[in-house]
Amino acid sequence: MGSVLSGLVDPQVDRHLIADEGEVVIDEVRKHWVAVGGWVSGLVACTLVLAAMPFVGAAWWLLLVLGLAGAVVCLYQIQSAHMDRFVITNMRVFRVTGIFSQHLATMPIQRILDIAVHKPLAGRVFGYGHFVFESAAQDQGLRDIRWVGRPDERDLTIQRVIQRSGVRRSMAVSGDDGAAVAAPGVRGPREQGAGRPDPEQGADGT
Repeated sequence: MGSVLSGLVDPQVDRHLIADEGEVVIDEVRKHWVAVGGWVSGLVACTLVLAAMPFVGAAWWLLLVLGLAGAVVCLYQIQSAHMDRFVITNMRVFRVTGIFSQHLATMPIQRILDIAVHKPLAGRVFGYGHFVFESAAQDQGLRDIRWVGRPDERDLTIQRVIQRSGVRRSMAVSGDDGAAVAAPGVRGPREQGAGRPDPEQGADGT
């Protein structure tokens, strides 16, 4: 029961790690504070509405309903953003979302083909951006990662993990091998010339 309750306030990222295989967290990315800035402002407004109840006479109950309903919505959105974590490990990237029901989307490092980093004007001012992953899986839960703080630094972190895993090195080697090996059934220039008589030579080779 205690683990269930604690799971409502914290995503508990560590329990998703493959510890016996040596998986460790390189970076755990929380949503940038701008993502919840509007909801925090709404929560403050709801507090002011509730504080105004003694001054409206018989209509106090209306402010009570509006204030409580608005506060519940704002608190839910703030907690939902808090529970949304994007995690970079030495083996994969995964994302955990949800408060009451939890969703886990995961993608091995080997499947990451490209990362696009979008930083709007406000993001350049406040230090956040959005990631768009191009992968072999195209998992919608991991394709768009929004409100990433220090996006350039996080992008470099992922690039380092990919480089250390040897994925790009193996792709480069396989590409070189593919260029060096001729297609089946196609002979090289020397092989094609072999066996043909020289037109300047006679039939007996003289």
